[in-house]
Amino acid sequence: MMTRTLATFLEQRLQPQQYASGEYSHWRLRRDDNNILWVLFDKHGSRANTLDTEVLKEFDHILDSLGDNPPRALVLRSLKAGGFCAGADIGQFVAYGQDEVRALLRQGHEVLDRLEALHLPTIAVVHGHCLGGGLELALACRQRIGISGALEMGFPEIMLGLHPGLGGTFRLTGLINPVTAMTMMLTGRSVHNRQALQRGLVDALVLERHLDAAVSAMLNGRPRPRRQSLLHQFMNTRPVRQLAARPMQAQARQKAPEQHYPAPSALIRLWLESGGDRQRMQPAEIDSFARLLDSATSRNLVRVFFLREGLKETARGDNDIKHVHVIGAGAMGGDIATWCAMQGCRVTLSDVRPEPIGAALKSVSALCRSRHKSGIETRDTYDRLIPDLAMAGAGQADLVIEAVPENPELKRKIYQDVEPRLKPGAILATNTSSIPLTVLASYLQRPERLVGIHFFNPVPKMMVVEVVAHDQLDTGVYEQALSFTRAIGKLPVPVQSYPGFLVNRALMPYLLEAVVLLDEGVDKAVIDQAAVDFGMPMGPVELADQVGLDICVHVARVLRDALHSPMAEIPQWLHDKVERGELGRKSGQGFYSWKQGKAKKEAPGAAANGKPEDTAALADRLLLPLLNACIECYRQGVIRDLDHLDAAMIFATGFAPFRGGPMHYARTRGIPQIVAALKALADKHGERFTPDPGWQDIQ
Repeated sequence: MMTRTLATFLEQRLQPQQYASGEYSHWRLRRDDNNILWVLFDKHGSRANTLDTEVLKEFDHILDSLGDNPPRALVLRSLKAGGFCAGADIGQFVAYGQDEVRALLRQGHEVLDRLEALHLPTIAVVHGHCLGGGLELALACRQRIGISGALEMGFPEIMLGLHPGLGGTFRLTGLINPVTAMTMMLTGRSVHNRQALQRGLVDALVLERHLDAAVSAMLNGRPRPRRQSLLHQFMNTRPVRQLAARPMQAQARQKAPEQHYPAPSALIRLWLESGGDRQRMQPAEIDSFARLLDSATSRNLVRVFFLREGLKETARGDNDIKHVHVIGAGAMGGDIATWCAMQGCRVTLSDVRPEPIGAALKSVSALCRSRHKSGIETRDTYDRLIPDLAMAGAGQADLVIEAVPENPELKRKIYQDVEPRLKPGAILATNTSSIPLTVLASYLQRPERLVGIHFFNPVPKMMVVEVVAHDQLDTGVYEQALSFTRAIGKLPVPVQSYPGFLVNRALMPYLLEAVVLLDEGVDKAVIDQAAVDFGMPMGPVELADQVGLDICVHVARVLRDALHSPMAEIPQWLHDKVERGELGRKSGQGFYSWKQGKAKKEAPGAAANGKPEDTAALADRLLLPLLNACIECYRQGVIRDLDHLDAAMIFATGFAPFRGGPMHYARTRGIPQIVAALKALADKHGERFTPDPGWQDIQ
């Protein structure tokens, strides 16, 4: 995310009215006194620059115009304060077949090849995000200058089931260490600021105010040679590629099995067979991209991308919340406070003891480093995060977030203390994960300003936040809560109050069925492997350890008491396990033994009776109760949009992204088949599998 300071500076410096658009809709041109042609990317009608056919066609016309009166140099940059270019507009491809995609890609390649072949210096000035097709555009320039502050460069196409398709595979492996380039493309991870300079993605890294001097120095210096070094050429030879590809293939098989995610293997094959030979790699890249885009995996991952964008659109209003007060500085409250401070809010943090507040402050540096914040940005975060043992901030805050343990009586006492302190118009939010808001609202004189803002753990990594409404909630308060959630960089999911809300209500049957299978004697590794084979990021047994067995038991109790739907019994041995302090990852021992944050695993064994269930059958026992609970939530109006439901379950639980979400998976498999499978499981294992009546309304 662009820092506010840099964004404001750019908005003042890059005033579009200073540049001529002429015949172009998406580009503005200016020749300065040194005969340097500045080509400014400013996509019409969009907050961010993206590449599409029209944008590239206009750029091709600009290149045509250079022949009559060539400039001394061409400098390419963005007029958008947020960044250089967010990538290609993937939406333009989704309706096309493979042959049409190949034709579009060839046209794009021709434009970037023309830019690369210009007989004059070309410089890309990159600020903010420079991703995917945007990076491919920058790589076609002879040199690149990065603007320090919030620079982000990378190829995230692998997240869409693809690899770069506008020349990135051969230009990046031709520019920097090929193994480093392949790692960037295979992981989809971006590099930031000095990383981009160290890896050779930019030739200089400067502050915005020094850009003119940097361009002048670059043009007056010796041009960068295009010829690769001997070491670089050696790294791209076939024997070295074969040697380097082996660990890449092994990691791809482990983290992204080809039957679920074909793109990593396709990218490795592309480099292995054609790396170092641009004439072969360019058409091979186009062909491979077109085939991947036509795969079910890519179609579903592109769907997930648009689901994410859809969640952002749920928050349409402006955010007026500037001061946040957080009550409870434990693991959740401390991270919520730090995250809000890092996003620019003034935050006061209170607790009954100073030690948790101290621990929260101690974690600020590590969190800022993980989000690639500069030293100045980290210092500013510290300045905005204010310890507040006296709870003075509660009376000044625009939003008070209660993040104390799941104890209704404790929350009641806090509400009785804090409500009289609230200033007019202030919002009170609870981070409860399981207590119905109707219960909590009953503790207040003004229940209309209580809203649920339910973060997931760990707060810095989990982007989804459930924004929970109840019958007495003021509409304006709810809209402000949605806007605030979006403003701090999270994905708001609008839900109605219900036991467990959406995510925990749907996830708990999945976790409980794993416990039932353990009780039947099925090996925990077998259970987890069945879920992983389905496409889950980890199995339910390991996930229960990650969440904490005490929390799982507590939420299961709450749901059993509050819901009319049948749920699996919690066996006594699990209660005993919790009583012994075997809580999972946080205690070092749960279902697994944990060391340095990782579960100690052994190869999957058989069930105790020697007859392990078929993997697909095990997956159905685990996942179909989750789907059934999702339908219950939709029928009950907990969530009103099935796309939002799919997005929430993907981003909050890791539900197999390549399947497009639980409801999309159900439709793809067939609703009648899902219902029939549930009925068969109910006949065999009990009424907890009885199909929810809501299935009949799903098409």
